[in-house]
Amino acid sequence: MSETRTTDSIIHPLPPEISNKIAAGEVIQRPASVIKELLDNSIDSGADSIKIIIENAGRTLLQVIDNGCGMSDEDLPLCFERHATSKISSIEDLFSIRTMGFRGEAMASIASVSQVQIRTKRAEDANGWEYEIHGGQAGEIIPAATQDGTSISIRNLFFNVPARRQFLKTDVTELRHILRTIQYAALAFPKIGFHVIADGDEIYNLPADSLKNRIVKLFGSAYNASLIEFSEETSYLKIYGYASDPKLAKKSRGEQFLFVNGRPFQHRYLTHVILSLYDAWTRNNEYPFYTLFFEIDPNKVDVNVHPAKMEVKFEDERSVIQLAKSVVNKALNNHFNVPGIPSDSDPFMSDESAKGFDAGFSFHQPAKDAGRSSSGYSYPSRINTPNINRRGDEYADKLYRQTDSGTASYIPQTDSGFADKTEKEPLSNSFWQLHNTYVITQTRTGLCMIDQHLAHKRIIFEKAINATEEALPSTQQLLFAQTLELSASDFTLLKELHPIIQRMGFSVQLLSGNTAMINGVPADIDIGNEQEVLVSMLHQFQDLGQKINLEARERLAIAFASKAAVPRGRSLSHEEMEALVDQLFACEQPYLDPLKKPTIVYLSLDELQSRFR
Repeated sequence: MSETRTTDSIIHPLPPEISNKIAAGEVIQRPASVIKELLDNSIDSGADSIKIIIENAGRTLLQVIDNGCGMSDEDLPLCFERHATSKISSIEDLFSIRTMGFRGEAMASIASVSQVQIRTKRAEDANGWEYEIHGGQAGEIIPAATQDGTSISIRNLFFNVPARRQFLKTDVTELRHILRTIQYAALAFPKIGFHVIADGDEIYNLPADSLKNRIVKLFGSAYNASLIEFSEETSYLKIYGYASDPKLAKKSRGEQFLFVNGRPFQHRYLTHVILSLYDAWTRNNEYPFYTLFFEIDPNKVDVNVHPAKMEVKFEDERSVIQLAKSVVNKALNNHFNVPGIPSDSDPFMSDESAKGFDAGFSFHQPAKDAGRSSSGYSYPSRINTPNINRRGDEYADKLYRQTDSGTASYIPQTDSGFADKTEKEPLSNSFWQLHNTYVITQTRTGLCMIDQHLAHKRIIFEKAINATEEALPSTQQLLFAQTLELSASDFTLLKELHPIIQRMGFSVQLLSGNTAMINGVPADIDIGNEQEVLVSMLHQFQDLGQKINLEARERLAIAFASKAAVPRGRSLSHEEMEALVDQLFACEQPYLDPLKKPTIVYLSLDELQSRFR
């Protein structure tokens, strides 16, 4: 086709600065995307030591320093050319990729939306080289005195794309994404040392180590004695890794890792299958740690699915998933000494595949202790009953009336309406509990059912919100302070939320090495349950941030209330039921929990009678 163009032509090639910015929209979505691309290049360079420096969650600076092979002055400008790469050179290479990077888009995209400085040196060269690109505009290549390897600094990310910069999340959210990206790299390559510094604080200092020790260094010493190892190899595939004991399951996702040939990837169904294997030992919405590594012939897997390189396609996906399920299942069985009784049906293809462990095995669980969850954690043992003023409203008018003394008192109902009494009837005639979940009472015109968990969530939520507005929140001091070791991302989040947590009644001191000391807690928390509540709050706070758009104080109060509220399935005394209803109707919004679920259901006599017609 002729390349002759006329003045009437309306189609024209885009300038490189525009095409690179368009590509950056797919490849570089946030600071964590930059870190991923830079780490891929450092790993591919043969580095065994990588240092990462972060400022303002990557908005101001992202710097990666490695001791890899370095580049020559001729390679430097080519490094930032779009579709220029050292990783592949033919079509055949595209179907047998073994390197982390290969597309040749990342550096050009990064350079088009930031200010880049790169210093690099090969071991055989007498001196290194320095090169700068600002918003896609290249500077001169000049000699520089630098160590072997490459140091690349990315400053003011998205400085020339204000709309993209505006839609970045909070610093704690962006830093959490960066740390997760680093965790992927650190797990995939435990023989590489990683040193991570954020805003002057050391987050990780990970020497080359075994995979198990790397996991412990990343996620805390609690994992040291709670990791379940697994490994299996067939002629088609090798799978190995670690899963955690269910007692380490958390309320938020974030510690589930999949790798194929060292490359991280995401797979929704495979993740569902692995998590379902824990159903027998975890509660709903709890997520255990696992890291699964697949080693397979590169010709049997396609990693060139999306520019972000987090999606892959297996040639025989069924076999990969089936083997992963079988291997992890066997490891859990051995850990818990559960006899394996295979099902006659194919659990992988059957309707019961989502049930995980129960689809392929049958056994009886030990009876759970009263007042304890399936994970063995203690539930709160009381409902606090402070002095409160009760206000009248639609349901409260049906349950309460003013006594002669001016205080509100529960009045039992009769067929003709409210009984004309000023003294309380025996509590046994007031409330009763259905399936240790619902508090039920009759009204003049029907039946009122209260979900004890949702009602208590509303009560604690409003207490927590009100506490943040008080100068001196109520705190119960611990007899012995509790030291809590956190993961790097959890500790970063705790630092961000520390002022709000303190105002809610927690007395928490931040220490070095990702540790904190708990000196006091709000009165709604049982003594001995402090660490679990605080960690659960952090995880649920993260999870809520992905689902609802609320200010940090409200999200934290919801997370606290969800953990501290009396659970469903807990038997309540008559005094506790009365106190629960008493406090619920003193709330600003008694009819909905903090997430807008109804706390109360009212059935009229007409509706009940209609069921018998």
